[in-house]
Amino acid sequence: MSEGVEWALHSCVNLAWSGPDRAVPAARLAAWHDLPAAYLNKQLQALARAGILTSTPGPRGGFRLARPLDAISLMDVVAAVEGAEEAFRCTEIRRQGPGGTTGHAFECAVAHAMGRAELAWRRELAAQNLDEVRQQAERQAPEAPERLRAWLREQQGR
Repeated sequence: MSEGVEWALHSCVNLAWSGPDRAVPAARLAAWHDLPAAYLNKQLQALARAGILTSTPGPRGGFRLARPLDAISLMDVVAAVEGAEEAFRCTEIRRQGPGGTTGHAFECAVAHAMGRAELAWRRELAAQNLDEVRQQAERQAPEAPERLRAWLREQQGR
């Protein structure tokens, strides 16, 4: 999984903390965590295409959440950034080389095990929403939302 998933998840929580009526430019979201703005912008655009964020162009534009955090699963964000393709792709190497066999009508045992593990992973991500993540973050750092809002106000004045 790319680091873009982590960045996208944090950005969604930060957008929730920034306030529902505030559009935050990608450059400001990137600056908050010292990330490359152009790369973060690509992740945010992917979230906008998936309907997780909305994007407003212009000097007062930026990104906002398109729906409440409790309506955004971790799987929604992963799929938006990484795509919906399966992580493991069996290439049937069991049929290659001197040990290769042909004519197997049954599923590869490795592919079966990896498919079961990925399904469990996807189900777990789908069962967790970003509001649960936000709540955990606030329990760990109760001052974080206000620190972000104060920093955004300060940046807006510049």
